[in-house]
Amino acid sequence: MLLARQVLTVALKGPDGMGLRKRGARKRQPGSLLPMRKKSHGQGGAGPVEQKLHEPVMVQEVLDLLAVGEEGLYVDGTLGSGGHAEAILRKGGPGVKVLGIDRDPEALSRARERLAIFRDRLIVRKGSYAQLHLFLEELGYSRARGVLLDLGASYEQLTSPTRGFSFRESGPLDMRFDPDGSELTAHQIVNFWSQEAIEEVIRRNSQEPLASRIARSIVRNRPIKDTHHLAEIVSRVVPRRGRIHPATRVFQALRIEVNQELDHLRRAMDSIPPCLEDGGRMCVIAYHSLEDGIVKRAMKGLASRDPSFRILTPKPLRPKPEEVSRNPSARSARLRALARGAEGG
Repeated sequence: MLLARQVLTVALKGPDGMGLRKRGARKRQPGSLLPMRKKSHGQGGAGPVEQKLHEPVMVQEVLDLLAVGEEGLYVDGTLGSGGHAEAILRKGGPGVKVLGIDRDPEALSRARERLAIFRDRLIVRKGSYAQLHLFLEELGYSRARGVLLDLGASYEQLTSPTRGFSFRESGPLDMRFDPDGSELTAHQIVNFWSQEAIEEVIRRNSQEPLASRIARSIVRNRPIKDTHHLAEIVSRVVPRRGRIHPATRVFQALRIEVNQELDHLRRAMDSIPPCLEDGGRMCVIAYHSLEDGIVKRAMKGLASRDPSFRILTPKPLRPKPEEVSRNPSARSARLRALARGAEGG
């Protein structure tokens, strides 16, 4: 039970120690953006069980920065369960369409179900947001009015034991966003890679100061069976830092490596801005310094090289205290935005 409580306080999308949203008794009203609850059936015919969907972060700030209007194509490059896409579709006029992209086939299925009432205005594609230019070409669009990237892993991914993203429950060391699109898993890294390679992965992807000690312990305790086993091994050699479980950064580092998240982000920050139409905008929500640093440097570099681009957020926007109170997983969010075109565009 202690381990289960601890993982609920670790970052959904980064190492900053944010927890999961507190459970409440609020009902989802028409037009609201409270997290949708999906019914499934429990074991042994126990009847329907409600499953909470990921709650989108900084929704109003995203809508304001994207300047969602009456028409145009908006891209949710990290569609997930469709929370931000739903907000854009509800805010926009009948001429607004959303292209939703995600590598996770389970997320695409959830989003299609959630957004069924918008089926005529929703386009869904499986893949990486770094491939946006290819999707636009396929669909016959030259450019997009707005693009949103909400980085990291979702509530559903982190609370599903079979996906292996967290140590809340014992599960396989998988961690792939797309189980069909990649052969590399966390199991292969911790059980077959060299100590030096594991140390480099942990250090590079999480800035963990004890990466060498952790890698040595991992190699000495092979074979590593599952998520609980890995968390236990790390806990033996890493002291607790406040509320953050000692294995949090290690799990983040492995997830980033398996899915090549930082590489996808770097490529996207080069390839997406040219896909914006004049007056178009791009928003990126990051949850740890590695992601945010890439976004910050890319936006500043582009704006300095090309005067047709301008930064809308000299400093990243942070969630309001009331949102953090309602949804602690928003605590580490940093929102940056870029516009193409003149002021007022």
